[in-house]
Formats: sequence, structure tokens, C-alpha cells
Amino acid sequence: MASVETTLLTLALVLLLKRKKCKKKRIYWIDPFTSEKRLSGHYHTTFKKLVIHRRWKKFYTCYRMSYSSFQELLLILKPELTRQNTVMRSCISAEERLLITLRYLATGCYFSDIHYDFKCGQTTAVIIVRETVKIIWDKLKNICMPEPTEESHLKTAEGFMKYANFPNLLGAIDGKHIRVIKPQHSGSEYFNYKKYFSIVLLAICDANYRFIDIDVGCYGKAADSTINECSEWTKKIRQGNYNIPNARPISNNGVPIPFTFVGDEGFALSQHLQRPYAGKNLPREKRIYNYRLTRARRYTECTFGILSNKFKIFNRPLNVSVDFSVAIVKACCVLHNFIRERDGYNFHNSLSIAGLGDPPEDASLILIGARRSQGQLSGTTIRNMYTDYFISDEGAVPWQDSKI
Repeated sequence: MASVETTLLTLALVLLLKRKKCKKKRIYWIDPFTSEKRLSGHYHTTFKKLVIHRRWKKFYTCYRMSYSSFQELLLILKPELTRQNTVMRSCISAEERLLITLRYLATGCYFSDIHYDFKCGQTTAVIIVRETVKIIWDKLKNICMPEPTEESHLKTAEGFMKYANFPNLLGAIDGKHIRVIKPQHSGSEYFNYKKYFSIVLLAICDANYRFIDIDVGCYGKAADSTINECSEWTKKIRQGNYNIPNARPISNNGVPIPFTFVGDEGFALSQHLQRPYAGKNLPREKRIYNYRLTRARRYTECTFGILSNKFKIFNRPLNVSVDFSVAIVKACCVLHNFIRERDGYNFHNSLSIAGLGDPPEDASLILIGARRSQGQLSGTTIRNMYTDYFISDEGAVPWQDSKI
């Protein structure tokens, strides 16, 4: 028995010595290429020259936000981004870490491009971006995408009434595919009906092109309705915890109806969610309703367009893990709100939705009604009331007949 133990111990020592011999010795402590970053790295050249020469338009084009917004964002994130210098080497500053992340999101470049541009290690760039996008979401979530309150819901409803002439509307819901490289051992879970791999971003948007709430990371093969049913906001709505205001009439001397959201044909009709009438040969009043609903729903399409044109990372497949991809999407959405509130938006950014696709419709949802308690109005009844309102003298808009 003792001889067997001795033999095993000897073999273990031999293997350990072989591993030590095979271990490749480092040629450099710091790669000469990366050691030149103070001379030719992006942070020490492009960024500082833009600031010194006050080239603010080029700064905005390069980092997708104004210099004042960048400084405000840095102030919020700096405590979490700052690392400690050591005797061996100096750390990468919080400012440079944020710049690396913004350039990665804004240009859609690869980590190898960051390596050559910022003169930092490729693995270092991956770690920096992964850490920074998570910090951006954690820090900005409660500032730029807080839990909706009754007051914020009413403000959103006022915006939709002002810009879309749609009363009692709390937001437009839609889903978009975020293209990814096939995750390992995932089978066909992420393979969508457009024949590529993706995760789904489901979002509620307001009339100011801002995200109210998002749900990210569902399988690409899932339909909008399936994701919406499993989302946190749907669970809160059913539990009465989403701070939805009390029902109000949409016309003078009308019956109070619940506040609602709008979606496309991929969603189920319910008490708090309106969708278009199905079919082609519809009567005038139903075609007008569909036009008015689409006019309100377009705000979520424009929001996705602004997002994908501002952050070019969405114009190519994300070649990182699913968790990393979800963190990137969340960070971009909350940064979108941050920039939108401070810098507005450029019109050309809303002209297309590059890199994003629509999830499939679920044909089984056409006749599905609301899940409701006794005495509450059904989704069909509410839709009929909106239809009557949109063709009345009080709710009609002058141009609606020319649009159908």
C-alpha cells in the first residue's frame, strides 16, 4: 500500500516539474506596443486634443454625447471605475475606462481594434468593457430608468395625448432582435424566424423617445407575447404594483376606461394592452383605429432607430457571451435615456433601424381577450370604445381619413 502511495506521489511530482518546464517565459513585463500608449494611445492623443481645441461637434460624433454629459457621467461612475496604482504599474484611469467602453459601443468595433487604438491589452479591453457596462446599468438605472410612479405615468399619458392624440396611453411596447453569435451548447433556442441567432429586447417607450422599462435576454425564437407575459412589468400590473393611475373617461361624459399600452399584432389584446384589428377588408372605423394606434406605436420604432444608429454595436452580431450581451444592451438603453435627457437627439438617427429586427407575431392571439376580474371592462370593449372615440367629433383628427 505504501509503495502505491509513493509511486503516485512520484508521478505527481514529475508532472508538476514538466508543467514548470513547459511554462513559457514572458519576454516582456509590459509589451513595448502597449507601453507607448502615453505617446500615441487614443486617450492621450485624440481625446485630449478634442478637449484642448474645444472641438465639441467632433467630440459628440466620436463618443455619442456632449462633453458636459461625459463629465457628468464620469462623475457618477468614477468611484466605481477608479482602480489603485501599484508599485509594479499604474492603473488605467476611470476616464480612459469610460472612453474605451463608449468607443466600443459607439463604433461597433472589435476588441482587437480597441487594443490597437488605445494601446491596451486585448484581454484588458474585454475586462474593462464588461465591468463598465455593468456599472453603467447599476448606477444609471434608478436615475434614467426608474420604477414608474403614478405621477410619471400621467406625464407619459400627457405626452402621448399631445403628440399622438391618443388618450389614456402609458407607453408603446415592441420587441427587437439583437443579433448574436450562436451561444455554445444552446441548440436552436436563440435561432429566430429570420434565420439568425439573437436575444430579444422588449421595451416600453414614451412619446419623448425614451425607454420607460426594458426586458432583455429572452431566446430569439420567442414571440413578443410570450416575453410580455413573462416580463416583470406584466407581473406587477396583475398584482396591482405598477402604479397605474385610476381609470379615466376619454371623452366628455364618457365611461372611465383603464390606462393602457399599445403594441402590434404580436401582442394579446387585454385590459391594459391594445392591439390593431386583424384582417385586410376592414370597415372605415376599424381602419381609422389601426391608423391612430400605429401613429402612437411608431414612437417605440423611432426609439429603437435612435438607439441603433447612435450605438453601432447593434449593426453587427455581438461576439460575446449571452450575459455580456445582455449587459451591453442594458447599458446602451440607459445611456440612450441619459443622453436623450441632456443632449436631445439628432434627426438623422431616427431614420432607420439598422441591426434590429422584429420578433414574430403569434397568430393564436387574434381572439384572445383580457384576463380580468368580475366587473372590469374587457380588452375588446375598451378597443371598441377607442374606435368610437376616434371617429367622433371630439376625438377625430382632420387628416385621418386621408391616411387609411
